[in-house]
Amino acid sequence: MNHNKLLFVFLFLCITCFSFAQSAHVKGVILDEQNRPVSDVNVTSLGTTKQSDANGFFEINVPSNKKTSLIFTHISLKMMSLTVNLKPNEVFVFNPVMNNSEEQMGEVFVSSRNKKRVQGIATVDAATIKKIPGANAGIENILKTLPGVNSNNELSTQYAVRGGNYDENLVYVNEVEVYRPFLIRSGQQEGLSFTNTDLVQNVDFSAGGFQAKFGDKLSSVLDITYRKPTQFGASLEASLLGGSISVDAVSKNKKWSAVTGVRYRNNSLLVNSQDTQTNYTPSFADIQTNINYDISNKWQVSFLGNISQNKYLYQPLTRETKFGTIDQPMSLAVYYEGKERDQYDTYFGALKTTYKVSPSLTLKFIGSLFHTIEEEHFDILAQYRLGNIGEDGSTQVDFTRGIGSQLNHARNDLDALIANAEIKGFKEWKNDSQLEFGLKYTRESIRDRIVEWEMIDSAGFSINPPIAILPKNNQPYEPYTGPLLPYQNVRATNFNTINRFSGYAQYNKKSELGSSQVWYNLGARFQSWDVSGAAVEGKNQIVFSPRAQFAIKPDWDMDMVFRLSGGLYHQPPFYRELRDLNGVVNPNVKAQESVHIVLSNDYNFKMWNRPFKWVTELYYKSLSDVNVYSIDNVRIGYIANNNATAYAQGLDFRLNGEFVPGTESWISFGYLKTEENYENKGYIARPTDQRLKFAMLFQDYMPNIPSVKLYLNLVYNTGLPGGSPAYSDPYLYQNRLNDYRRADVGFAKVFVDNSTKVAKAKWLKSFKELSVGLEIFNLFNNQNAITNTWVRDVYSKNQYAIPNYMTSRVFNIKLNARL
Repeated sequence: MNHNKLLFVFLFLCITCFSFAQSAHVKGVILDEQNRPVSDVNVTSLGTTKQSDANGFFEINVPSNKKTSLIFTHISLKMMSLTVNLKPNEVFVFNPVMNNSEEQMGEVFVSSRNKKRVQGIATVDAATIKKIPGANAGIENILKTLPGVNSNNELSTQYAVRGGNYDENLVYVNEVEVYRPFLIRSGQQEGLSFTNTDLVQNVDFSAGGFQAKFGDKLSSVLDITYRKPTQFGASLEASLLGGSISVDAVSKNKKWSAVTGVRYRNNSLLVNSQDTQTNYTPSFADIQTNINYDISNKWQVSFLGNISQNKYLYQPLTRETKFGTIDQPMSLAVYYEGKERDQYDTYFGALKTTYKVSPSLTLKFIGSLFHTIEEEHFDILAQYRLGNIGEDGSTQVDFTRGIGSQLNHARNDLDALIANAEIKGFKEWKNDSQLEFGLKYTRESIRDRIVEWEMIDSAGFSINPPIAILPKNNQPYEPYTGPLLPYQNVRATNFNTINRFSGYAQYNKKSELGSSQVWYNLGARFQSWDVSGAAVEGKNQIVFSPRAQFAIKPDWDMDMVFRLSGGLYHQPPFYRELRDLNGVVNPNVKAQESVHIVLSNDYNFKMWNRPFKWVTELYYKSLSDVNVYSIDNVRIGYIANNNATAYAQGLDFRLNGEFVPGTESWISFGYLKTEENYENKGYIARPTDQRLKFAMLFQDYMPNIPSVKLYLNLVYNTGLPGGSPAYSDPYLYQNRLNDYRRADVGFAKVFVDNSTKVAKAKWLKSFKELSVGLEIFNLFNNQNAITNTWVRDVYSKNQYAIPNYMTSRVFNIKLNARL
């Protein structure tokens, strides 16, 4: 009997040890959408249930060499499931983020991060966006540090991607396309970006070769998701440039939630650092809200609303600009009369409802309305004196080369109403494949009046327009008897309506090729549109755009993914692309067409025992039916005739990782060449031909005082084609601006943040985050020019290019707090 008991105990121990040897372990920390630990989450697998502790930590055993599902459930969060297939004794670390918007399902090999990796999407951390300094801080400020993204204007939120212009970038917030004002011509008039950084949860960006589910633009996609709060919270930011407040609210039954933000900005601190002395009274303000309601576990509704008012009151007084060479230094002094009054009021609302028909089928309906009322009114008289600076080292002008005046007048008004209605669907099968589809109707109603002219004289003699057929003007040596005409004169009134139908379908599949993992995506878009209301009725036009992506992860020791993507991309003309330089609308402008080919390599590795990523992308674009344009500051003017072809080619590199433990930084480098051929005259550089780009985003802290943080934002771009007179023929005269060099640095003393476990002072315990910082914009005080002002001396017949410099060095103080 005793022998039997001993045998039984021996067999039991053997079976137990064998079972343990054949199991694996899953552990990690469970977080909510705001990266806070979630306790009391039930983690269930094969009848075994474990709970996360107060720090969100959990650990559970699962069988090895077998597909096993783990179910994560919480009383106030949606269920989440994960499927794993682990080796014996393997420990898999999984840090899920649970939300209360929709159920989440996935496999360890197809996580959200991996999906974005194989799709060529760069993800930017929302916390990083708020920390990095910039004259126009926000999402666009971070995008300008990514390879392939260029901007030479720190006062603007606009950016160009891989040879495209500002109108070629898609921007989505919660899957709703957003728009920007039409009439803005200067970066300092923009004020606020649509996206409120305080409300952001996720930021995804693709610089080309994107999928068919994204819209009809040629260059890039910025896809932003606002957060859905799980508990009450509030944040405050204040600086010398303005401030913002945001509030998170959640109902007791967790069905209602809302996040609301109010912002105000005043750019006078930056504008006053420029050459022109002004009376400048800007007022940029908006209020934005995202409201969510869970009708049931299957049906959710959300509303995104925004009201924005930008008032730009500008009264220039004087300007003094030094330029020229060491041998011949020169000075331009300008005295102004008059003022400019611009106002841009925008109203935006979007209603989105999501219905889960079944665990594998989800349908969404999105309706949105955008209304903008814009006024641009100015009368400014500028009288200038151009001269040589004395050789004695003083800054006084000792010889006057030219005097003259310039009168600019505008009464431009625009009223645009854009309505969208869209249905989208997502179908998933158990064999790791998905089908996505959508259909959309858009109606654009535009009412536009342009009255804009310019008069120029030199030494009291009127300068005729350069393109007019007039008698020869040889003043002051011969009297001129021809008519006096404005140097530039644009007058037009346009009432147009554009109706668009568009749709897409795409198929995603994860599979295996031998021992390698592969992903592929096949899709296509179409769009049909017509323009009415012009002098000539437009014909209906249709475009079809097939696209594809293929990615492979070889079974190597190195964690490396190769991706090939591309297809046919069309950009049907928006209203501004239909209007030529004289203000006349051509309703039959065709969609610009671009063939994208993008080859990339994504390599994850460890250096100094910390995670790093190296991404390389080689791309080529072949463009046809190109609508040639020119750029003046941030204002784009189109020829609107599709009489050109073009190409863009380049190579982008990005290295990012924890150069400093616990913080993410990156270095970007890009090479680009883009040229166009207008009416078969030959290839010349396009206005966005930015050959070289280098950028660095760096975060650090003092080793002995870790609560003192440093943030560096550094950008170097080679000079863009530009600064030429507006009337010049680019085939006869092309000019390049100087290289753009800028470094912004920020220092912050952090009293409380996520890494602070216990606040030493009692009054700090109410805060989740609290910091005070100093920012220095344009640290090295580089003189960057955005355009040139051309001044003519009627006697010598010479014209001088006087650079219009951007901001100089500026100091700013900033406070951040979150409850």
